[in-house]
Formats: sequence, structure tokens, C-alpha cells
Amino acid sequence: MSPRWTLDSIPWDKFQPDKVTPDLLAIVKAASLVEANAADYVTYLNRVFVDDADFRAAAEVWGREEEQHGAALGRWAEMADPQFSFERSLALFRDGYRIPLDAEQSVRGSRAGELIARCVVETGTSSFYSAIRDATEEPVLKEICRRIASDEFFHYRLFHKHFKRYQASERLGPLARLKVAFGRAEEAEDDELAYAYFAANVLPKDPQTPYDRETCAHAYWRRAMSLYRRHHVDTAARMILRAAAVNPDGRIADLVSRAGWRYVAWRRERLARAA
Repeated sequence: MSPRWTLDSIPWDKFQPDKVTPDLLAIVKAASLVEANAADYVTYLNRVFVDDADFRAAAEVWGREEEQHGAALGRWAEMADPQFSFERSLALFRDGYRIPLDAEQSVRGSRAGELIARCVVETGTSSFYSAIRDATEEPVLKEICRRIASDEFFHYRLFHKHFKRYQASERLGPLARLKVAFGRAEEAEDDELAYAYFAANVLPKDPQTPYDRETCAHAYWRRAMSLYRRHHVDTAARMILRAAAVNPDGRIADLVSRAGWRYVAWRRERLARAA
């Protein structure tokens, strides 16, 4: 399968440094590390789906595309900040943050549940890069994020296809599906993004600085939350419900979308006050 795009597809010569904002630069640096660290997730998925050759092949392609996302974002960040070293920060990130790789089965309790969780992750990243694309005026970053958001939506569809295959035999009930979906959405608050922010923006300037999870999480989320608009949240809510095999266009979807937007507005205001 040939890639949909490569680093050579990006119009690097159109970079406009005067359109770079410090807040966007900080979160792009962090995002580049998370994307580039996909190999650990491929290892985990290969263990969970050890006897499913079709899915394992798909996961390998997914991992390579995620690593390319990291490379593109890292290259852009190095152009925007010549003091930033993508490879150095990635090494710092990997030294301080690793996911468990010894699992023999999904931490979600089933393979169908694992695939719901993967769909939720792709929902979050597709929405995130769409929000950056819409917020930035820097043309190279806009193009990178347009391509990444499209990839993440494709990945969502890929995982959802395999979910339907496993759901046919495992038959998770509606409550179990929703529990996995919204439980995984809550895990966006875990250490991964906070530590990526630390490794990309704090440690390179002062290697002796101790990691303060709360401070780094606040710094990351204050910047990230400011990007989202209502349509990003609406799309994400419907994608999450579809991942859980719940009607994405009914009354429940409207309730989830409104609740999601209220949460974003509340969280944005709270983070701004804390800053």
C-alpha cells in the first residue's frame, strides 16, 4: 500500500515565521513526540491481536503513518524554533514515559473494546489537528494539520471496520460500549500529553527541572483548549458515539454534543483563571 503523502508533499518553502505563535508552537512540539512514539502502541496491539494477521498488518501501516505525523510536526517545530531538537526531545520523552508493553490481552477487557478505544483516540486527534488547521495562519502548519486530520479520520474508519468484525462475535452491550468510549476519552488527561509538553518545552531549557504533572498538564491544556470551536466538538461527539455503535444523529448525540461543548467552555475558563 503506497502512502497517501510523504514529507516531500509538504510545501516547506512556503513557511512564514511571522505567522508562528508561541502557544501553537508549544503544543505542536508536544504533539510531535506523542505521534512519533507510535511504535510502542503497535507493539501493544500486536500482542493483543497476536493471532489476527489482517489487523496486525493494518496496525503496522497505522504506526508508520503516525510516526510520519511526528516527523512532519517535528520538522516544522525545528523551522519555527531553531533551538528545538525533535530527536533530542523525543529521546527525553521516551526516557520518561512508556506505556506497558507486556499485556497479553486488551486493557479494555475485549478486542471489540480495544478497537472502540482506538476509534476514540483517532477521534480526538482528528478533532485536534482540525482545530489547529483552522486556528493557524502559518501555511505550512495548516497543510500539515490538514493532511494529519485526514489521516486520523481514515484511521478511525480502519479501526471501526475491525471493531464491527469483532463486535459480531463478542457482542458488547450498549452500556459496555459507552463505558469504554467515554472512559478512553477521560484518559486524555493522563501523563502522556503532560509529559510530552515537559520533554518538548521544559527539559530542553533546563534539564534539572523536576517533572510537575499538574503544571505541565495545565500548560498544555490551556493552549489546546483555546483552539476548539463548537463544530469541532460536535464532530467529535458524533464520532465517539458511532465508535460505540450508538446512533450519532439522534437525541443522545445532541445531548452529548452540548455537554461536550459546555465542558470545553468551562475547562477553558478554569484553565485561564489558573494561568
